[in-house]
Amino acid sequence: MVLSRRTFSALAGTAALGLSLSGSGSDEACAAGRAPVAPTGPAPGPPAADGKKHTVGFDRYSMLIDGKRLVLWSGEVHPFRLPSPSLWRDVLEKLRAHGYNTISIYVSWNYHSPAPGKYDFTGVRDLDLFLRTAAETGLYVILRPGPYINAEVDAGGFPGWLTVTKGTARTSDPTYLKYVDEWLTAVDRIAAKHLYTKGGGTIVLYQLENEYANNVSSSLGRDYMTHLYKKVRADGIDVPLFHNDKGRNGHWAPGTFDTGGEKGCYLYGFDGYPSPFATPPDWGYFGVGGTKGGSTASPETPGLIAEFGGGWFDPWGGAEFDGKGYAESRRTRDAAYERRFYLTNLANGIKIHNVYMTFGGTSWGWLPAPIVYTSYDYGAALDEARQPTAKLIPMHQIGQLLHCVPDLAKLDRAGDITVGDTGIKAYHLVNPDTEAHFYVLRNDTATESVASVPLAGTTASVPVPGLDARLLATGIALGRRKLRYSTAQPMLWLATGRQDIAVFTGRAGESTRTALECASKPTVTVLEGNAGHEYADGVLRIDAQLNSLTRVLVEGDGISTPLLLLLATDEMSGRLWRYDTPSGPVLVRGPALLRTAVLRGTTVHLTGDTIKAADLEVWGPRGMSEVVWNQGTLKAVATKSGSLRAEQRLPGAPGVRLPALTNWRRAAENQESAADFDDSGWKVANKKSSHSVTPVPAGQPVLFADDYGYHYGDVWYRGHFNDAGKAESVSLSYISGAQGLLMAWLDGKPLGTHRMPVPDKKTVRQGTWSATATFPVPEKTGPRVLSVLVRRMQHDEDGAAKDTHKVARGLTGVTLKGASPAVTWRIQGEVAPDPVRGPVNNGGLFGERHGWHLPGFDDTDWKVVDFPRDERRQGVTWYRTDFRLAVDASVDASIGLTLTDDPARAYRVQIFLNGWNTGQYINDVGPQHTFVLPNGLLRTRGLNTLALAVLSDGTTPAGPGKVALTLLGSAAGGVPVTAVDSPGGPLKH
Repeated sequence: MVLSRRTFSALAGTAALGLSLSGSGSDEACAAGRAPVAPTGPAPGPPAADGKKHTVGFDRYSMLIDGKRLVLWSGEVHPFRLPSPSLWRDVLEKLRAHGYNTISIYVSWNYHSPAPGKYDFTGVRDLDLFLRTAAETGLYVILRPGPYINAEVDAGGFPGWLTVTKGTARTSDPTYLKYVDEWLTAVDRIAAKHLYTKGGGTIVLYQLENEYANNVSSSLGRDYMTHLYKKVRADGIDVPLFHNDKGRNGHWAPGTFDTGGEKGCYLYGFDGYPSPFATPPDWGYFGVGGTKGGSTASPETPGLIAEFGGGWFDPWGGAEFDGKGYAESRRTRDAAYERRFYLTNLANGIKIHNVYMTFGGTSWGWLPAPIVYTSYDYGAALDEARQPTAKLIPMHQIGQLLHCVPDLAKLDRAGDITVGDTGIKAYHLVNPDTEAHFYVLRNDTATESVASVPLAGTTASVPVPGLDARLLATGIALGRRKLRYSTAQPMLWLATGRQDIAVFTGRAGESTRTALECASKPTVTVLEGNAGHEYADGVLRIDAQLNSLTRVLVEGDGISTPLLLLLATDEMSGRLWRYDTPSGPVLVRGPALLRTAVLRGTTVHLTGDTIKAADLEVWGPRGMSEVVWNQGTLKAVATKSGSLRAEQRLPGAPGVRLPALTNWRRAAENQESAADFDDSGWKVANKKSSHSVTPVPAGQPVLFADDYGYHYGDVWYRGHFNDAGKAESVSLSYISGAQGLLMAWLDGKPLGTHRMPVPDKKTVRQGTWSATATFPVPEKTGPRVLSVLVRRMQHDEDGAAKDTHKVARGLTGVTLKGASPAVTWRIQGEVAPDPVRGPVNNGGLFGERHGWHLPGFDDTDWKVVDFPRDERRQGVTWYRTDFRLAVDASVDASIGLTLTDDPARAYRVQIFLNGWNTGQYINDVGPQHTFVLPNGLLRTRGLNTLALAVLSDGTTPAGPGKVALTLLGSAAGGVPVTAVDSPGGPLKH
């Protein structure tokens, strides 16, 4: 990203004084005492895998890339929550376009490791491909491979097989560390190829562990962190390392554990998820200070928030947002929330700022931790269906500003200012090198207020809406001219063609004043909009009322380069796109998204998206005379603004027709419940001990599913016994995650179903639930068989480092009242992992084990049925249908599946699209009713197979009711999408 060409040449010559890590991992600038500080200067250009060596370091203000200051403006995105590699590019291009220069990613151990010693980084798990795509998009990467990640994924990212190993996780236990080393070796082998220091990729930061708040004062913790540090360095990772404190505790700050003598190459970071209804906290310059003050816990490293709330997760039943789902998360953490909270962070010196989540995605299959349902939309700025939301506008504005104004990377707290009795809190900061001043005005009241702000020798009246904030600047360079002050918020500037261009933003209808320093009276031309101007005492003052886009051209004043001042409404600012090319920067106005810009000769080639019909206007280097949009040449004319404007508007997205889902076929399942079912091929459950933290009941075998290699999805048990004629009842104890359930049959006849309660506001974070279900036993002599199906709902996370991921899942104990027969138990869960879809796709239902969910399965002997269904039975019923889509190749259509029914009906559905387990629906719990079907899994131009595995408890009539495809958004443009299966062949089981 090419930032300001401000005249810092003298300072830039000494920019390499800052701390740095070279490709060899040197720390030559890490001398004793206060570390050297780099000057303010131009920021580095856009990152790429350029094959060149780079230095990556930091001083107490910011990151330093090749000695140049950079504020990392980052968004969290998880490749494992979007199992369609083609769409990774779509999401990353959208984030880059909207001002992000960095992404942060978790790498989930369980996603890549189906068994000890086995690591799969192919297909949807191709980390190398994701990192290549990030580099091609021009984004820096913060890599977070755990080994523990939390992230609301099963077992916090630990693989299922780790739940049955010796050793205590997240400590220096040697057995655990042996497995950790295997995992890190596998990840680091890939990561080392993508380090920015080596020129192979754009990784600039690497996280050790995740929110490790335990064993801080114990050798178990210190030795563990030391081991991770040394292991990562031994693997060739030479970029700065950090840890994210779970809160502001000063845990694992520099100097708290042994880093092998290496100094100045490790940062302190922390996480924060303040309530949107609370006052934004000061976690830096303006806070309490010390080890509990956030970034002040490590004053010699830049402020680093590894996770700041861009939303929040929702539990089964939707208690977090009163059943309104992620739409409510997005409403309460909206654009105004972002301005208040994120600008407060910047004012507090946070220069590495990661928003969790920026694209949440989908916790498909058995990936989610038990505390969340399938959608991980999170209320993020980019929704689960990859659709931009209004939350992207402030992120876009701030990201572009950080991109263009290097002064912001080095700020000190300046003198306090008063803004009147307004309820507005004012933050005042100054760059010590350039003396540019910045002001963050935050209104913590519900009503709009006007602040009287002292700006560059004058007092300006600045309105701030209720529960909102804005940033003002004085003394920054706008190319060859200097801003005295503006009551509008600066967004970007660039030099292109024969002029400088500066963009300021504000609310529609707002009156603004922008003052420029001018040695003599300039020539001012209002090209568009409502604006007036006056010149006096060396200052040009431009007063404008914001309405779409106001254009003012400033010429003369002894400066040969004109300045085009663009005053944009917030809405219009979201359609202004900067793109840096080797030939110089390009500014584009109009489309819903600009993906790429390339100059070839006199032609600028643009790609991007439109939703509605849109103008297209381009400012670019000299000599540009022709515009190509998505490979189509447009007639364009030169404007007085120095741009090229297409004579015709870009077309919007054409309509998308979705077929009705008909021709359903039905087959009943749970053959395992029949008395004469042959279970001789199942594993015998006869173990006597377990590494689980759950005690084994005295006198009973281990029945925990994980101990027999069944880690994901449903698990079946069959117990054979005699001599129980006097039994009165059977009690089945089991443990599951939230919303787990148990079904039982005796001699093929239903005994009943037990369900865990729906979480309420007090139990939304409870990941493990245990219960005992007791059923009466009909009297009978002779051989008997007890069949039990447990929907386990996955392992708890281990956020407190207490091995809670090892709490048992499945049956834990069985007793018969009135009889004590010897019981022989057999157990069956998921079969070998699907080689394409991975270990988290399937559980142990009969249909899953026999391919009923797969395309190509022969269902011709299944009965044809219609929806809605209304049947009452305990067990599993499958429905299948095919449907064909014919979405235009030029359209990116995001499509979902919506299920609706009477909420009193008790049943749940596993949704399989072309063999992929895209989620779980619980009709009488919710709140999720629409499930995103990612393109790539979904063939938008071809045949698709949909399979529904319906699990009903028999207490009510069960559906499905209405099942329909839903258009979640569409755009003309997008990226090419490849089907996620074996190239040229069918999906494989």
